Amino acid sequence: MAILHVSWAPQGQRFFLWAEAWQPLPPEGFASWEALHSYPYALPMADLAQLLAAMQKQLLGRAASDKTGPFPATLTEAATTKGTAKTTTRRGGRTGSNSSSRSAKAGHRGPAGPAWGELCLPLPTQITPSALVPMHSAKIAPDPDADTVLHPWRVQGWHLGMADFLPILLALPLGQHSLTAAEVGADLRYWGHVTRWGLNLLARGKFLPQLEITSQTLAASWQPLLDSAPDQARLRNFALAMPLVCRTHLPPVAKGELALACGSPLLDPQPLLLAFLAALVDHQVRQAAEAKPPNGLANLGKELPLQAWLQALSQPTGTLEASVASAARLQEALTTWTTPLQTLAADPASQFRLRLVLEPPATLDQPWQLRYQLQSAATPDWQLGAEPIWQYPGAELQYQGAILKSPQETLLAALGRAARLYDPIRESLHQQHPTHCDLDPIQAYQFIKASAWQLQDNGVEVELPPGLAHTATDGDGRLGLKVHAEVPPQKQRQRLGLKSLLNFRWELSIAGETVSAAEFEQLINQGSPLVEINGRWVELKPQDVKAARQFLAGQKTATPLSVEDALRISTGDTQLIDRLPVVSFEATGALQTLIETLTTGNQTLTEMEAPSGFKGTLRPYQARGVSWLAFLEQWGLGACLADDMGLGKTIQLIAFLLHLQDNDWLETPVLLVCPTSVLGNWEKEVQRFAPKLKVMLHHGDRRPRGSSFAKAVQDKHLVITSYALLYRDLKPLQSVDWQCLVLDEAQNIKNSDAKQSKAARQIEAQFRVALTGTPVENRLGELWSIMDFLNPGYLGPKNFFQRRFAAPIERYGDVASLKALKGLVQPFILRRLKTDRTIIQDLPEKQEMTIYCGLSAEQANLYQQTVDAALESLDDATGVQRKGQILALLTRLKQICNHPAQFLQEPSLGLKGRSGKLQRLDEMLEEVIAEGDRALIFTQFAEWGKLLQKHLQSYLGQEALFLYGSTSQKQREAMVERFQNDPAAPRLFILSLKAGGVGLNLTRANHVFHFDRWWNPAIENQATDRAFRIGQTRNVQVHKFVTTGTLEERIHEMIESKRALSEQVVSAGEGWLTEFDTDQLRNLLLLDRNAIIDDDGE
Repeated sequence: MAILHVSWAPQGQRFFLWAEAWQPLPPEGFASWEALHSYPYALPMADLAQLLAAMQKQLLGRAASDKTGPFPATLTEAATTKGTAKTTTRRGGRTGSNSSSRSAKAGHRGPAGPAWGELCLPLPTQITPSALVPMHSAKIAPDPDADTVLHPWRVQGWHLGMADFLPILLALPLGQHSLTAAEVGADLRYWGHVTRWGLNLLARGKFLPQLEITSQTLAASWQPLLDSAPDQARLRNFALAMPLVCRTHLPPVAKGELALACGSPLLDPQPLLLAFLAALVDHQVRQAAEAKPPNGLANLGKELPLQAWLQALSQPTGTLEASVASAARLQEALTTWTTPLQTLAADPASQFRLRLVLEPPATLDQPWQLRYQLQSAATPDWQLGAEPIWQYPGAELQYQGAILKSPQETLLAALGRAARLYDPIRESLHQQHPTHCDLDPIQAYQFIKASAWQLQDNGVEVELPPGLAHTATDGDGRLGLKVHAEVPPQKQRQRLGLKSLLNFRWELSIAGETVSAAEFEQLINQGSPLVEINGRWVELKPQDVKAARQFLAGQKTATPLSVEDALRISTGDTQLIDRLPVVSFEATGALQTLIETLTTGNQTLTEMEAPSGFKGTLRPYQARGVSWLAFLEQWGLGACLADDMGLGKTIQLIAFLLHLQDNDWLETPVLLVCPTSVLGNWEKEVQRFAPKLKVMLHHGDRRPRGSSFAKAVQDKHLVITSYALLYRDLKPLQSVDWQCLVLDEAQNIKNSDAKQSKAARQIEAQFRVALTGTPVENRLGELWSIMDFLNPGYLGPKNFFQRRFAAPIERYGDVASLKALKGLVQPFILRRLKTDRTIIQDLPEKQEMTIYCGLSAEQANLYQQTVDAALESLDDATGVQRKGQILALLTRLKQICNHPAQFLQEPSLGLKGRSGKLQRLDEMLEEVIAEGDRALIFTQFAEWGKLLQKHLQSYLGQEALFLYGSTSQKQREAMVERFQNDPAAPRLFILSLKAGGVGLNLTRANHVFHFDRWWNPAIENQATDRAFRIGQTRNVQVHKFVTTGTLEERIHEMIESKRALSEQVVSAGEGWLTEFDTDQLRNLLLLDRNAIIDDDGE
C-alpha cells in the first residue's frame, strides 16, 4: 500500500502532492553524499494517477460515476498532458527529470493549474560508510549500525494551488482508519486538521483585510485574526504537533546543484502554519467576494485608493493600481483600524489583555460584580487588578517581574474594545477610574450564557465562579437526581437482562448536595437563575426546574430504572429520568458487582477452573474468558468474544457450555450458527474437548424440518447449523426455547439488512454470544449490527448510531465520540491480542491447528466417480504399474479436495461455493488481513497456486505473491526482499512446497497455511520453518487443512496416531500408501457423505 504525502510551499503558496511505495533499491546504491538523487520510493506519474483514481472511487462510493470527485481530472489520468513535465527516468533512478518544476506563480495569488514536477525534500536517510540509504516512512526496522539524518532528495509529484487541493483536504477522512487504496500520511492528515480550523475561523468571522506594499507591487489580501486566547493556544498546539516532514520543504534547486548546498532543512513551524492559514483564508474569502462583489464603490473618497483596494480584495490576483503615496496612507489607516484587534495576535509575548472576573454577591441584596484586570498573554498567571493601576499613575508599572508600559492607557484601550461588545462595561466608562461594573442576577446570568463567550472569542479572558464555569461538567453543579439502585430480590438463577427493572430511590441534588422538596422551593422563590448552595454558586436551568417540579408532583409514577440505564450512567453516558439528569449514581449488592466488573475491564473476575469433562487444558487467559462468559450469562447480557485468531475462542465456548452442564444450568439446547465451511470443524472440536456433550449437526437434505425439528433437538446439548439455514429454517428454529444463541464468525451479520442478520435477531434466546476474530471496534457498522444482535436497542437505532457515532468518528476523527462509544461497548466485548504481554507469555512459540473442511456436492460427486473408476482398474494392475496408478489416483483426489477447477483443469475457479477448503481459507485470510498479520500459503501444485493467486487478489482486494518452480532466481529474490522489507508489502505469499519449502527466510509471516498436504511431517515442518525460525519475533500459527470424510482425514489420523514415529513411517512421501491392497485402499478412500456441506442442497 502506498502512502500519500503533501508538502506546503509557502514561497509560492502551492502544495506538492506525492506518494511513496517501497521497492528494492538499486544494486549500486546511492554512493555520493553530494549528489541530489531522485527519491527511489516516490511513485511516478502513471502509478500516482492510478492510486488517486482508486482513492477517488473509494471516497465517492458506489455512485462514483454520478459524482465529481475531489481530485482534478489531470491527476487521475495516467498519460501526461500538454503543460506538464514529462518524467524520463525510471522510478528510483539516479538522475532528475526534464524539469525541476513546472509550477507557476501567476501574479500575486493568481491560480495555476496542476503541474507535474519535482521538489527537493530532506527526508530520513541512513548513512553507511559506503552509501546513502533512504528510509521509507513506514520503515520496519532501521539499521542499528547506521546513522539517520535528514538528507535532501529529488521527489516527483504534483504542484497544486489552493483551489485544486482544498477539495482533496476536505474529502480525506481524518480518523486513523486508512483507505484501502492508500494510507494517508501524517503530513496530509495534519494539514487536513489545520484546514478544518481555518474554516472554523472563517465561520466565526476571524479575518481582516490587509494591504501589502513591496518594491514592485501593491496587493490586497485577507489575513486570519487570532486575537483570542483559545485561538492562540490552538496555534501553539498545532505548531507543536506539526510532523517533521511538514517542515522539511526546501526551495527549488537547479539541476546538478550539490545536496550540501540546500541549506537548513527545517522550517519554523509557527510561521509556516500562519502562512498556510493566511493562504487558506485569503482563498476562501476572495472566492466569496468574487461571487458577490461590493457595490457602491464610486462614492468612496478620493484621498485613499479605497475603491481599487476593495476591488482587489475580490479579484483573483489581488493586485491594485494606485500611487505608492496613497497606498501608504491607506496602509497607515488600516494599521490604526486593525491594531486594537490584532494586539494579542501581533506579539503575545509583549502584550497584555483584559481579564474580567465575575464575582458573586456576599448577600442576596447585593449586586454581582464584573471586576477588571490586565493579564499577560505570555504568562497567564500574571494578573493585575484595575485598582492598583489607577492608584499608581506613570509611564510604566513594575509588578511580579514584568513591566507594564502605559498601564492606564492599556487598560482603558482594552475596556474600550470590550465596551463595544458589552453595554454594562460601556456604561462603567463614565466613571473616572472604572474598576468594575455591577450586574443584577439576570444580567449576570445573561453574561454567563452569552456575553462571556463573545468576549472570549474577541481576546478577552473571562473567569467565572467554579460552579458556573463553562469547563464544569453537567454533574458538577446541575440540578438533577441522586439515584441509589439495587437488584430486586429474585429466585435462584433468574436472569435479568438490560431491560430488567431495578429497585431504586432518588433524591434531588444540586451541586452534589441533597435538597428536600421544601429547600428546592425556597431556592426557586429567590427568583434568580443563579443560586448559592453551601457557598457554591450554580445555575438552575429553566428546563431542569420545570422537570423537577413535574417530577415532584408525579413521583409515584416516576419512570422506572433498568439495568441498561444503570450501565449507561456508570460508563459516563448522561441519562434522564423524567427529563431530569442523573448527576450521581450509587449501586449496591449484585448490581454493584456487575458494574464494577464490567467497567473495570473485568479485572475483578477470577480464573475459572476447567470444568469436569473438559479434555484439555485452559490457559490462564482462556480461563478468564470462560469466567467472563459465565458472568454475563448470569445477567443475561450479550457477550462478544473477539480474541485474536488462534487464542482459542472455540475452546472457551466449549468450556463455558461444560460449566453450565456441571452446575445443572444447561436446561435447554444451545444453538450455534457458523459458516458452512466450519460445521465439521465445530463437531470435531466438541467431540475432542467435550465428548459428553450431545451434539446435533443440522444441515443437508435429511435434516429434520417443521415440528420434527423440536423433537429432534430436545435431548441435545448443542445444535450446530449454518448461516444459510438461519433464515431458511427460521420458523423451526424459532420453535425451540434456546438457552443460548451463539454466532461464530459473527462478522457474517455485519450487514444488518441481510437476511441472515435479520433472522439472527428474530430468534429468542436467554443468552447471546458472538465470536469473531476481527477487530469490530474498527468497523462501526459491523459493531452496531453485532451489538444490536447481542443487546437489542442498546446502541439505539441504526440511523441514530450513524449520526451520533459513525459519522463523527470515521469522517472527522472525533475523539469525544470515540471515547463515549468505547465506554458503552467495552463491557460487552472481550478482545485479547496475541501481542498482549499477559497473553504472549501463555502462548507457545508455535501453535499447530488442524482445520477440518467439508466437501461441496460437486467435489463429492467427482471424488466418488474417481475412486470407483480407479479401484476397478487397480484390480488388474500389478507391480510398478499399480503403484503408479495409486500415486496418480492420490494426486487426482487431492486436486478434487482442493477445488474442482484444479481437477477439471479449468482456467478459473468459477462460481463461489465449489470448494469447502477454499471457502474456509477465504474466511481465515480475511481475519488475518483484518488483524494486520501476514501469511504463507503452501501448496504442492503450481497450477493450483496460479488459480489461488488470481482468486485471492480478486476476492480480498489484496495483492498476493506466488513463488513456484518456474520463478527465476531474480524474481525469487525480489519477492522475498519485498515481503520481508516493504512496509506495505502484500500480506499473502503463496508458495509451492518444493520451490518455497526450503532456503527462504520469511519471518514477517506469523501464519502458515498448508492448503494441501504432503503427508510427510518433515517436509511440512521445513516449510513451516520459513516463518518459524531465528528472527521471528511473534507467535506463529500453523493451519493444516484437512477435508473431512475423505482420504485426507484418514491419513491425517493415521499420522497423528503415530506422531512419534510418523517422520520415519512416511519419510518417503506418499510411497508407503502404494503398498496397500485394494481392500485397504477402498477403506482409506471411502467417501463419508455426511461430510458434504453444500448450501445449495439446503
